[in-house]
Amino acid sequence: MSQATIFMLILLAIGMFAKNQSLIIACAFLLIVQWSGLGDRILPFAQSRGIQIGVTIITIAVLVPIVTGEIGLRDLQGAIKSSYAWIALGSGIFVAIIAANGIDLLQNDPHITVALVVGTILAVALFGGVAVGPLIGAGIAYLAMRAVQFFSSLGG
Repeated sequence: MSQATIFMLILLAIGMFAKNQSLIIACAFLLIVQWSGLGDRILPFAQSRGIQIGVTIITIAVLVPIVTGEIGLRDLQGAIKSSYAWIALGSGIFVAIIAANGIDLLQNDPHITVALVVGTILAVALFGGVAVGPLIGAGIAYLAMRAVQFFSSLGG
Protein backbone atom coordinates (compact mmCIF):
# COMPACT_ATOMS: atom_id res chain seq x y z
CA MET A 1 0.00 0.00 0.00
CA SER A 2 1.47 3.37 -1.02
CA GLN A 3 1.96 6.35 1.27
CA ALA A 4 -0.62 8.26 -0.76
CA THR A 5 -3.23 5.55 -0.18
CA ILE A 6 -2.47 5.40 3.54
CA PHE A 7 -2.70 9.19 3.76
CA MET A 8 -6.06 9.19 1.94
CA LEU A 9 -7.39 6.41 4.16
CA ILE A 10 -6.38 8.43 7.23
CA LEU A 11 -8.20 11.45 5.79
CA LEU A 12 -11.23 9.27 5.07
CA ALA A 13 -11.19 8.04 8.68
CA ILE A 14 -10.95 11.63 9.95
CA GLY A 15 -13.88 12.57 7.72
CA MET A 16 -15.93 9.70 9.11
CA PHE A 17 -14.97 10.56 12.70
CA ALA A 18 -15.86 14.22 12.12
CA LYS A 19 -19.02 13.24 10.19
CA ASN A 20 -17.92 15.53 7.38
CA GLN A 21 -19.77 14.37 4.29
CA SER A 22 -17.73 16.54 1.90
CA LEU A 23 -14.43 15.12 3.10
CA ILE A 24 -15.78 11.56 3.01
CA ILE A 25 -17.08 11.97 -0.56
CA ALA A 26 -13.88 13.65 -1.74
CA CYS A 27 -11.60 10.97 -0.26
CA ALA A 28 -13.78 8.10 -1.47
CA PHE A 29 -14.04 9.59 -4.96
CA LEU A 30 -10.29 10.10 -5.26
CA LEU A 31 -9.50 6.62 -3.96
CA ILE A 32 -11.97 5.04 -6.40
CA VAL A 33 -10.53 7.05 -9.30
CA GLN A 34 -6.99 6.02 -8.36
CA TRP A 35 -7.83 2.36 -7.78
CA SER A 36 -9.90 2.10 -10.97
CA GLY A 37 -6.93 3.07 -13.10
CA LEU A 38 -8.53 6.32 -14.27
CA GLY A 39 -6.20 8.45 -12.16
CA ASP A 40 -3.83 9.27 -15.00
CA ARG A 41 -6.66 10.91 -16.94
CA ILE A 42 -8.94 12.34 -14.25
CA LEU A 43 -6.54 13.52 -11.52
CA PRO A 44 -4.52 15.99 -13.65
CA PHE A 45 -7.79 17.54 -14.86
CA ALA A 46 -9.15 17.70 -11.30
CA GLN A 47 -5.94 19.28 -10.07
CA SER A 48 -5.77 21.91 -12.81
CA ARG A 49 -9.49 22.76 -13.06
CA GLY A 50 -11.01 21.53 -9.79
CA ILE A 51 -10.85 24.84 -7.93
CA GLN A 52 -12.42 26.68 -10.86
CA ILE A 53 -15.20 24.09 -11.13
CA GLY A 54 -15.78 24.22 -7.37
CA VAL A 55 -15.97 28.01 -7.34
CA THR A 56 -18.43 27.87 -10.25
CA ILE A 57 -20.64 25.41 -8.35
CA ILE A 58 -20.55 27.61 -5.23
CA THR A 59 -21.41 30.65 -7.36
CA ILE A 60 -24.39 28.81 -8.84
CA ALA A 61 -25.59 27.91 -5.34
CA VAL A 62 -25.29 31.53 -4.20
CA LEU A 63 -27.24 32.78 -7.23
CA VAL A 64 -30.13 30.30 -6.89
CA PRO A 65 -32.18 32.59 -4.58
CA ILE A 66 -32.00 35.32 -7.24
CA VAL A 67 -33.18 33.11 -10.09
CA THR A 68 -35.99 31.64 -7.97
CA GLY A 69 -37.18 35.13 -7.03
CA GLU A 70 -36.45 34.63 -3.34
CA ILE A 71 -34.09 37.62 -3.53
CA GLY A 72 -34.91 40.49 -5.87
CA LEU A 73 -34.08 44.08 -6.70
CA ARG A 74 -36.22 45.27 -3.80
CA ASP A 75 -33.96 43.32 -1.44
CA LEU A 76 -30.93 44.93 -3.06
CA GLN A 77 -32.43 48.39 -2.54
CA GLY A 78 -33.08 47.55 1.11
CA ALA A 79 -29.56 46.25 1.56
CA ILE A 80 -28.06 49.52 0.34
CA LYS A 81 -29.62 51.21 3.37
CA SER A 82 -28.06 48.76 5.85
CA SER A 83 -24.64 49.37 7.36
CA TYR A 84 -24.26 45.61 7.84
CA ALA A 85 -24.84 45.08 4.12
CA TRP A 86 -22.00 47.51 3.36
CA ILE A 87 -19.77 45.57 5.76
CA ALA A 88 -20.77 42.34 4.00
CA LEU A 89 -20.07 43.93 0.61
CA GLY A 90 -16.58 45.00 1.72
CA SER A 91 -15.92 41.59 3.24
CA GLY A 92 -16.98 39.86 0.03
CA ILE A 93 -14.66 42.05 -2.02
CA PHE A 94 -11.76 41.51 0.41
CA VAL A 95 -12.17 37.72 0.53
CA ALA A 96 -12.48 37.45 -3.26
CA ILE A 97 -9.27 39.42 -3.77
CA ILE A 98 -7.24 37.45 -1.24
CA ALA A 99 -8.66 34.15 -2.50
CA ALA A 100 -7.44 35.01 -6.01
CA ASN A 101 -3.90 35.23 -4.63
CA GLY A 102 -4.53 32.00 -2.73
CA ILE A 103 -5.24 30.11 -5.96
CA ASP A 104 -1.76 30.93 -7.26
CA LEU A 105 -0.20 29.93 -3.95
CA LEU A 106 -2.02 26.59 -3.89
CA GLN A 107 -1.00 25.80 -7.47
CA ASN A 108 2.65 26.82 -7.11
CA ASP A 109 3.67 25.81 -3.59
CA PRO A 110 2.91 22.16 -2.71
CA HIS A 111 4.18 22.24 0.89
CA ILE A 112 1.88 25.19 1.67
CA THR A 113 -1.00 23.25 0.13
CA VAL A 114 -0.37 20.30 2.46
CA ALA A 115 -0.30 22.55 5.53
CA LEU A 116 -3.49 24.34 4.49
CA VAL A 117 -5.33 21.10 3.75
CA VAL A 118 -4.28 19.55 7.06
CA GLY A 119 -5.28 22.75 8.87
CA THR A 120 -8.67 22.70 7.18
CA ILE A 121 -9.19 19.03 8.02
CA LEU A 122 -8.31 19.67 11.66
CA ALA A 123 -10.70 22.61 11.79
CA VAL A 124 -13.48 20.50 10.28
CA ALA A 125 -12.81 17.50 12.50
CA LEU A 126 -12.17 19.30 15.79
CA PHE A 127 -13.95 22.64 15.61
CA GLY A 128 -16.95 22.09 13.33
CA GLY A 129 -15.42 24.15 10.54
CA VAL A 130 -16.43 24.04 6.89
CA ALA A 131 -14.00 22.81 4.24
CA VAL A 132 -13.76 25.99 2.22
CA GLY A 133 -10.64 26.85 4.18
CA PRO A 134 -7.83 25.98 1.79
CA LEU A 135 -8.64 28.68 -0.75
CA ILE A 136 -9.36 31.43 1.75
CA GLY A 137 -6.55 30.16 3.98
CA ALA A 138 -4.16 30.32 1.05
CA GLY A 139 -5.20 33.91 0.39
CA ILE A 140 -4.63 34.84 4.03
CA ALA A 141 -1.32 32.95 4.01
CA TYR A 142 -0.32 34.86 0.86
CA LEU A 143 -1.06 38.19 2.55
CA ALA A 144 0.78 37.17 5.72
CA MET A 145 3.80 35.96 3.74
CA ARG A 146 3.90 39.23 1.79
CA ALA A 147 3.68 41.18 5.08
CA VAL A 148 6.58 39.18 6.53
CA GLN A 149 8.54 39.71 3.34
CA PHE A 150 7.85 43.46 3.45
CA PHE A 151 8.82 43.88 7.11
CA SER A 152 11.88 41.67 6.66
CA SER A 153 13.09 43.90 3.82
CA LEU A 154 12.77 46.97 6.08
CA GLY A 155 15.00 45.49 8.75
CA GLY A 156 17.93 44.59 6.74
